[in-house]
Amino acid sequence: MMKKAFARILRSAAIPATLAAVSLFAISASAQPNPCDPHSYGAKADGKNKDTVAIQLAIDACAKQGGGTVLLSGGTFLSAPIVLRSNINLHIDKGATLLGSPDHADYPAKTEFRNPGLQSLISATNAENVSITGDGTIDGNGETWWEMARKTKGSSILGSDHPRPRGIVFDHSKHILMEGVTVQNSPFWQIVPYYSDGITIRNIRVLAPQHAPNTDGIDPFSSSNVLIEHVYEDVGDDDIAIKSGAINSPGPDAPSKNIIIRDCTFDHGHGVSVGSEMAGGAQNILVERIHMKGTDNGVRVKANRDRGNDMGNMVFRDIDMVDVKDAIIISEYYPHLLPEAGEKAQPVQRLTPHFHDITVENVKATGSKLAGVIVGLPESPALNIVLKNVSISAEKGLTIGDATVTLDHVNIQVQQGEAITVAPSAKVTTIK
Repeated sequence: MMKKAFARILRSAAIPATLAAVSLFAISASAQPNPCDPHSYGAKADGKNKDTVAIQLAIDACAKQGGGTVLLSGGTFLSAPIVLRSNINLHIDKGATLLGSPDHADYPAKTEFRNPGLQSLISATNAENVSITGDGTIDGNGETWWEMARKTKGSSILGSDHPRPRGIVFDHSKHILMEGVTVQNSPFWQIVPYYSDGITIRNIRVLAPQHAPNTDGIDPFSSSNVLIEHVYEDVGDDDIAIKSGAINSPGPDAPSKNIIIRDCTFDHGHGVSVGSEMAGGAQNILVERIHMKGTDNGVRVKANRDRGNDMGNMVFRDIDMVDVKDAIIISEYYPHLLPEAGEKAQPVQRLTPHFHDITVENVKATGSKLAGVIVGLPESPALNIVLKNVSISAEKGLTIGDATVTLDHVNIQVQQGEAITVAPSAKVTTIK
């Protein structure tokens, strides 16, 4: 059932149509004659004087004439937050950098994602046909924000009393393209499509120091028809995290769905995650042809009783992992992996997670600490989880509980303990 349903998604016109619209816009926008140049509005591009006003004037002038290309070239553009409009292509030339202002006061307070926050360095709200292209760099200049976060408990939570700005946010927007650029050093999450549709992110680099807190690379949040491909990431948190609602969300929350992630390389970071904030659920996720080296996690689906919903029809395939700490994590106990002793079923509520129809296929992991866990809740077991052609070498093995799992040609080699531990609450079918 899962495979048939997901095959229909891949055959459907929804994703190609939206991506085609984005691509056509990118071609027409980049071909516009006489692109609006922030230099003509007084930009210095010297990395010292703030060019915020000049860049925003160029964006607004292009938008007023129906759209066009705002070109950043020839230096470092120091800037406070800027806002993209419909039909705007922000093109950052090779050697050019948009550098976030180091002054924390330059980031206005803003209600974002239904919580108190700060305006991101680049944003687009209720916009259409927006692209960010070129071979240049967007640098969030996040070091002083990270220092603050390391000293402040709870600063990673949505609605924290000590919020940090994100790098790039597309809010309730559609037909979005990011291509070519390097995005790095955001104070918080780096690229976030929020309640947006028709997103293409390809051939970009996303970077942050290995221990920079909460520097997720790309976080589709309650967004649909998303293609992420040929991306290189080396970050301090989730390389990609699919989200759809805050912890203890009062609702309503929309799901993230129809998302393809393929042909990517991740060095450091926390791997590919679905969750943990899943109050709207997530369906129809395909992750394929991924290489991970030195990440904390590989494949991870995570939620808990205070942040879950329907999470199903997911395929992770053709993935290789080297020195990934935890290879496969499918757990309804985040931030923990396993339940405490004596865990009992609780009443099913609106935010109870429901994991189902998740396939992990053609995966090889070497040098892991933990092969993984597949653990549902007593009141909501993880159903129809399939591991097929999976080979893992790790210090410790795979634990399965409160789940129905098929192990089809699974080979796990461990240095200590059992290769596979199955709790009485689990039903496991093994095919050799």
